[in-house]
Parts: sequence; C-alpha cells; structure tokens
Amino acid sequence: MCEVVNLEEKLSAFSSFWDPKIVGELNGQHVRLVKFQGLFTWHSHNEGDELFLVLHGSFTMKFRNFSRTIREGEFIIVPRGTEHCPEASDEVHVLLFEPAGTLNTGTVQDDRTVKNPERI
Repeated sequence: MCEVVNLEEKLSAFSSFWDPKIVGELNGQHVRLVKFQGLFTWHSHNEGDELFLVLHGSFTMKFRNFSRTIREGEFIIVPRGTEHCPEASDEVHVLLFEPAGTLNTGTVQDDRTVKNPERI
C-alpha cells in the first residue's frame, strides 16, 4: 500500500523493447513502462483510451492520415478505436496509462503481443 515507485529503478530492471512492464494500478488502469525502438505494429484498442508519456527520448505516433512527434516531458492520448503505430528511431522510454488487461497490440495478435505483462 502507498508504495513509492522509482521510475529510473524500474526502467533499469529491463532492456527489452516493446515489452511493457506493469509498475502500478489505479481505478482499473495499469501504469506500465515500456522501451521502444524501431517500428511497432499497426493496431487499435476497442476497450479504452491510451496515454503515452515520454520519460526519455522521443517518438512518432503514426495515424493513418497524419503523425505526431512526442518528446521528452510530453504525452499523447490515443482515443479508443483509433488505429495507430508508434515508431522510434532511437531508444525511448514511455509511461503508459491504459485499462488493465489491454493487450499491447490491441486488436492484432502477432509476435510482439504480450498477453501477460510482467509486474516489476
């Protein structure tokens, strides 16, 4: 109860890309940390919105008709049902807020799907 979470400590506990780790939970939402590099899978989430807060680096969130660059200290909210695809040319560290049980690849299942994210 009332645990203080050190983000740098948690981020140093893993090195894998596109492999979200659960670091907290509130009101049915998971707080996850993930490291990105390269191009992810085009996907959407029907069950809820997603918030991506950049802790280190920057990345581009691609949408079918436009894209947005999100830099360190910025966040973007992707509305439920919106097809999107993150891409990072260099390593980026992101904190995610999304409904518990959300698959990282949403409506798509592929080799990057993490069905049971590790809690660290």
